[in-house]
Amino acid sequence: MRAIALAGPTASGKSAAALAIAQAHEAEIISVDSALVYRGMDIGTAKPSAAERQAVPHHLIDIREPSHAYSAAEFAADARQLIAQINARGRLALLVGGTMLYFKALFEGLDAMPPADANLRAQLEAQAAQLGWPAMHAQLAQVDPATAQRLAPQDSQRIQRALEVFRLTGRALSSFHGTRAGVTEFDQVPLFSLEPTERSWLHARIAQRFDAMLQAGFLGEVKALRARGDLHADMPSMRCVGYRQAWDMLEACDAAPAGTPEPLAQLREQGIAATRQLAKRQLTWLRSMQRRKVIACDAPDALDRLLDQVRCAP
Repeated sequence: MRAIALAGPTASGKSAAALAIAQAHEAEIISVDSALVYRGMDIGTAKPSAAERQAVPHHLIDIREPSHAYSAAEFAADARQLIAQINARGRLALLVGGTMLYFKALFEGLDAMPPADANLRAQLEAQAAQLGWPAMHAQLAQVDPATAQRLAPQDSQRIQRALEVFRLTGRALSSFHGTRAGVTEFDQVPLFSLEPTERSWLHARIAQRFDAMLQAGFLGEVKALRARGDLHADMPSMRCVGYRQAWDMLEACDAAPAGTPEPLAQLREQGIAATRQLAKRQLTWLRSMQRRKVIACDAPDALDRLLDQVRCAP
């Protein structure tokens, strides 16, 4: 297997680094990103441009409608197949992204988790309506501290799923994520991680990127998604960072008196805060992946260091 993995938090420079690696090593990029799979979600996901995708082949982008979910298990199966096809063409497979559960699923495998239980979900939603999601998060911390640590207290969808799994199986959700079946073929795949030494550097880039998205028409993109009529706020696609905040803002505007201006400053503040929280969760995941080789993405020569390490990788 000829493959290299490149991970890192959002806005750490993965996309530009991946293009440089791919062009230097005749590689094809496999996206490891749970948001890039959705069609029509281009601006808010910082999807690679048409020119970038023409310069280097990209895979697992625009493969789902936002109305259809895509699981970590599906990603692992698709990525395995793509790696084999890319290698058969005599090229290197470059796995790039920030969805750490996808990396875990591919590298370590996942136990089969129970399907959703509508009755139990209704009970959890009713309890959350009474107590609030921070209180539900506190309940989760009692039975599954590892999962609770990486979830925000308002992350209702993931808190609900984690509590649902525990009540159905008596097992913590985190116990399903680290089950290994001995040595796998991915143990020899190098994993490089772009991580900042100064969190302020990453925060500044997050703000700059969110501002650029707003200027590029992100809000119009979300308005178009809402106008489809087949999407709602609790779908995995619409819970992606930025999209959820924009959706909530537009719903509030619908309920406001006619002529009320859109609170773009509030959307910007909430979107940047949510993206920072995502980056924090991603870094927490990465620290648990001891196999990774860290490159300081805020160093002036970060790209040169990364290319040198990739060049020396087995």
